[in-house]
Amino acid sequence: MSNVVIEAKNLSKKYKKKYALTDCNISIPQGRVVGLVGPNGAGKSTLMQIALGLIPTYMGEINVLGSIPAQDASQLAKIGFVGQDAPLYSQFDVRDSLNFGKWLNPSWDESLISDRVERLGITLRQKVGSLSGGERAQLALALAVAKNPELLILDEPTASLDPLARMSFLQFLMEDAASHSRTVLISSHLVSDLERVCDYIIILVASKVQLALPVDEVLATHKRLICKKRPASSLPTGVEVIEEKHSTSQSIFIVRSEDKIWDPEVIVEPLDLEDVVLAYMGSAESNKKNPIVKEVL
Repeated sequence: MSNVVIEAKNLSKKYKKKYALTDCNISIPQGRVVGLVGPNGAGKSTLMQIALGLIPTYMGEINVLGSIPAQDASQLAKIGFVGQDAPLYSQFDVRDSLNFGKWLNPSWDESLISDRVERLGITLRQKVGSLSGGERAQLALALAVAKNPELLILDEPTASLDPLARMSFLQFLMEDAASHSRTVLISSHLVSDLERVCDYIIILVASKVQLALPVDEVLATHKRLICKKRPASSLPTGVEVIEEKHSTSQSIFIVRSEDKIWDPEVIVEPLDLEDVVLAYMGSAESNKKNPIVKEVL
């Protein structure tokens, strides 16, 4: 099997006069937990739906598990999916849901789903429609994982959950990712959640990929620079400015650099993932070729 699970080349999708994706180029390695982040309307759900074969017409190329999306039943059997609303049959009881999943999926992991349902404290005769939002999301994830997929796609799965339910959901996801080699692609507006579980990040803004790298590489190459007010052009060679802010006496830059920054007049600070994501989102949303510049009074 290829080490690349999802590969897109110049992938674009247009609805009427607006592009949902524009020249998207990504290569998602096998075994990674990949966070897909960006504002509403950035193209995250469109990218996932194309990968799932739910949107069959597009421009460019995309390969999922070595073939075009939804090419045949054997490929679909290797992919698990949980949407934002955790769609389940509300009239089923939990036992019906488990039996239905087992009937549909030949590689069903009976021990995993039984253990997970027991740990959740959900009774088998309980109607799915009577479960809380957190319980439905947990059950939907357990069903997707019990399918034993090579690729698990999660589209805003924790968006409607309270903090405790979200923590429980992510804990199960981390446990599963640690014990299996499957690749996970998860989208979320909550960067703190992604930082907790992901080791690879894709930033998608205004239909375009702004960044796609392992999280440790992102954190190693992005810094905050604080110095007396100065233009970005005065920074050392090789420093890419993502965002800059200026007051009357001070400049703050969010930058990317492969090399260490040696400048005695500059304070260099580390960033967390949310800092980096917000900088790219701010720059891209400004709809300008150059990085965004904000005057702070």
